[in-house]
Amino acid sequence: MREIALVYLDRSGGLQKFVHDCKKYNDSNQSYAVYRFIISINPSDIAELDATLGNYILHNPIQAAQIFQSVCFIAIKTLSLIEQLQTEAQISILLKPTHLPPLPSYVLSLSAFPFNYTSQRFYMSEGIAIAMGTVTKYTQGARFLCTEETCPFSEGRFRYIRVHMPGATESATVRNDFVCSLCSSPLQEDMKFRVLGDKQIVEMIDAKVLNALKGYSSDKSHFRIQTLTVFLR
Repeated sequence: MREIALVYLDRSGGLQKFVHDCKKYNDSNQSYAVYRFIISINPSDIAELDATLGNYILHNPIQAAQIFQSVCFIAIKTLSLIEQLQTEAQISILLKPTHLPPLPSYVLSLSAFPFNYTSQRFYMSEGIAIAMGTVTKYTQGARFLCTEETCPFSEGRFRYIRVHMPGATESATVRNDFVCSLCSSPLQEDMKFRVLGDKQIVEMIDAKVLNALKGYSSDKSHFRIQTLTVFLR
């Protein structure tokens, strides 16, 4: 699947964009713990190249991103795109589909029951934004070092990298109870390598609420409308 991912990136122009993004990182004077890349993908085109990879991206996007992560790491090392990069764990890949199959199973309906949305895959959802919070910062990635000075992981290495994953809370990325796997000493964040991003909270409600507000009658004697909280990162 790595070979197919590389072929798709080359044919779709994604590889050229990736090289351009790497150049911006390489030319920057700032040090990064995590290098974040957004890769646009067309599920239909990938499925034509390889159905297995196409289905994997649609239904296991987090695991599929690891395939592209491996491909991008090899490309960076082979072409010497980012001199500061040390480990594959420093690469964060966000797969951004151009569209999803027009099938009911890919639509996240706020009015359907039961809610069988247990898998961490892509869904489409439409609704009305009824409230929006201010844009705040969150930690996309951070580097930790061992506090034991005699430990090999106390300096200079990117052994402990924490990267924000979809659906995770802030404490899953940054907190003070991580320990070294080698000597069991506490880990401390190296603040100069923290990577920040923007996030915004939106309250969304199903578009069917408009019918209720207009006073349209319903076959059901009563119903309830529930909002959904969306985190935009």
